[in-house]
Amino acid sequence: MLNEEKQKHFKNMLLKMKKDLESKIETEGKSNPNDATGELADYDNHPGDMGTEQFEQEKEAGLDRVRSDQLEEVDAALERIENGTFGISEKSGKPIPEERLEAEPTARYRVDEQ
Repeated sequence: MLNEEKQKHFKNMLLKMKKDLESKIETEGKSNPNDATGELADYDNHPGDMGTEQFEQEKEAGLDRVRSDQLEEVDAALERIENGTFGISEKSGKPIPEERLEAEPTARYRVDEQ
């Protein structure tokens, strides 16, 4: 079981992760589709430029999904801190080693249970 000081440490880590993710979602999500090609207008593009633009848009959409999933994991970890279940495996109920939590503060399971 983690003491109060360790829980505060992990809560601060998670809050920083949450702030960083929200910031990335906010700034990256507002990019202009033409940023990928450097064009000012949508017309008169070479087909290769349009392909690059489409690829960049799809890549950003994928990254936004990953960031949203990560944000959900961070929120769930913060909720576990509030509930007093942070650092306890959801599978076995055994404590998750602090080293694992330092590397992955959103961890729900021990490494041997993955």
